[in-house]
Amino acid sequence: MSFQSSRSFSSQPLRWGILGTGSIAKTFARGVRDSQTGTLVAVGSRSQESADQFANEFEIPSRHASYEALLADADVEAIYIATPHPLHAQWAVKIAEAGKHILCEKPLTLTHGEAMQVVQAAQNAGVILMEAFMYRCHPQTAKLVELVQSGIIGDVQFIQASFGFRAGFNPNSRLYNNELGGGGILDVGCYAVSMSRLIAGAATGQGFAEPLKVVAQGRVGESGVDEVAAATLSFPGGITAQVSTAVAVNLENTVRIFGTEGQLFVPSPWMCRPTDGAIKIIVSGKENREIVIEADRSLYAYEADIFAQSVAQGSVVAPAMSGADALGNMKALDEWRKAVGVSYPAEKADSNKPVRGELEKQKSAPMIYGQVANLEKSVSRLVMGCDNQTTFAHGAAMWDDFWEQGGNCFDTGYIYGGGTQERLLGQWLKNRGVRDEAVIIGKGAHTPHCNPEALSRQLLETLDRLGVSGLDIYMMHRDNLQIPVGEFVDVLNQHRQAGRIRAFGGSNWSLERVEAANDYAKQHNLQGFSVVSNNFSLARMVDPVWGGCISASDPASRKWLQEHQLALFSWSSQARGFFVRGARDFTADEELVRCWYSDDNFARLERAKELAARKNTSPINIAAAYVLNQLSPIFALIGPRQINETHSSMASLAVTLTPEERVWLNLESDSLES
Repeated sequence: MSFQSSRSFSSQPLRWGILGTGSIAKTFARGVRDSQTGTLVAVGSRSQESADQFANEFEIPSRHASYEALLADADVEAIYIATPHPLHAQWAVKIAEAGKHILCEKPLTLTHGEAMQVVQAAQNAGVILMEAFMYRCHPQTAKLVELVQSGIIGDVQFIQASFGFRAGFNPNSRLYNNELGGGGILDVGCYAVSMSRLIAGAATGQGFAEPLKVVAQGRVGESGVDEVAAATLSFPGGITAQVSTAVAVNLENTVRIFGTEGQLFVPSPWMCRPTDGAIKIIVSGKENREIVIEADRSLYAYEADIFAQSVAQGSVVAPAMSGADALGNMKALDEWRKAVGVSYPAEKADSNKPVRGELEKQKSAPMIYGQVANLEKSVSRLVMGCDNQTTFAHGAAMWDDFWEQGGNCFDTGYIYGGGTQERLLGQWLKNRGVRDEAVIIGKGAHTPHCNPEALSRQLLETLDRLGVSGLDIYMMHRDNLQIPVGEFVDVLNQHRQAGRIRAFGGSNWSLERVEAANDYAKQHNLQGFSVVSNNFSLARMVDPVWGGCISASDPASRKWLQEHQLALFSWSSQARGFFVRGARDFTADEELVRCWYSDDNFARLERAKELAARKNTSPINIAAAYVLNQLSPIFALIGPRQINETHSSMASLAVTLTPEERVWLNLESDSLES
């Protein structure tokens, strides 16, 4: 049987610009000429000669001697990025900010961290972003997804996908040059991963699926890139995928999908050539069949047309690669490379650079600021918690974005990651040269090492890890009621006088002990606590998240904070996702249930939803705004793992709550506010 795609025409051709003039740029230019929806209007290169040669070959009217000039061309609606991998992120972000739609050659970026920045930039600008996996735009791939979803081979159990070839070794070529992002994993292994994620998603009722685990092996050659590599991906639903790639040996370059009732075999999954075969259906007890896909245009013409259709409808047409899909692919590729032992200069602290080239606060940055006693710097009201980064590349992407949004305060602790978090943040501060402008919070003396001697020893180690001479804010991570409060005040003042800390305070200290500490400091003409870091949130902490945790959300604590105007740095200010995932029938997250599930919190959740609907925002932003709109100075600690989570929190800065709304949200009958 045959499968014929339906044609769709656009009344107004999409006006394309091409960034780069290499071989893949020429391939795509031929595709646009063969498409039904596009026209080539401009090309940008790094030299006028190259731009002119390319434009003459493809009859392109505008030819620019720089990429910047291409972005400024008012006649261009969409730009295809055809540069080497390391340049993708920088130019994708700039194209988005220029208001052009983006088709970026695969891989989207070098790392998942860069990909997050690109996807967020496109979302902020309201432009379409698609990763250029051309096979995802061909009707053969759409038919393959349809067959998997139909259940014709039963439940999918195992996927095999390979893409590899033998290229002559040349350490200066793109394929073998580590500085250019060489190796099979990023060049063509990305196809095998994207196909496996697509099929696993189709088998489980989703557009794509993310692997739960990636286990891999490979051979890294003398130039530092993977020459041959294979990985096993474990997906939800018990699905396993085996992917392989190479730049040093020819592989089969096919896809096989095995189900409980049979299998699908695709002889030409990447180039989608009907002459190479068709989708073969092998089902137990039935005659083998094959489906030939009759293409009416070239592979890259399909890609150009799918992109134009996506622009017209305002979202990427599946199974083409959306931004969210691309993020998942990059994450899996990062894990594959890490397992094999391949890294690139852009991932290393000494050579990593911001995506835009320079790190600076964006004009549209939404951040608001507050003051902390004994600290001259203004402090961003949202504070970046640095406790979940495992690589410099990912941490740098998160911290760059936070800085560009106006964030300048970073919270870390001696015990976080066994020192990894402090070292990564210190490397970022040095690399970006922003130590003087940043507000750095350090914490130490966590139980069972909560005593003056341990405090001093850990503080010195923290400073060494961070590579700084002093902290802007230092907090004891816990209190020790067996030690007189004055002993802690004395040692903290000693470090302040030595220039190691400026403002200081305690995390998870009772307000009574804080007040006692400040009384002691006043009596002895010493500096007292400027800050406290306890939980504060709209949701009541039913059970402490960790041992020794203290909340300051109750009316008595709020009254004390209002009267003393002591800065509070609230952890779990958004109740660790309760206002996003909390539901009476959702019990999979045991910590969420233990710490936040109660009748009164569910009542607060319902009111947050109601108020969010009225204010055209989300319940999580209502919860964050409740914290930020108090009459005492509160700074909200956030712990995003993805850039989109950071931006979600930023939206709360624009939400204003009246005293009456705060009282109503918290189920109170009267207000402490006057």
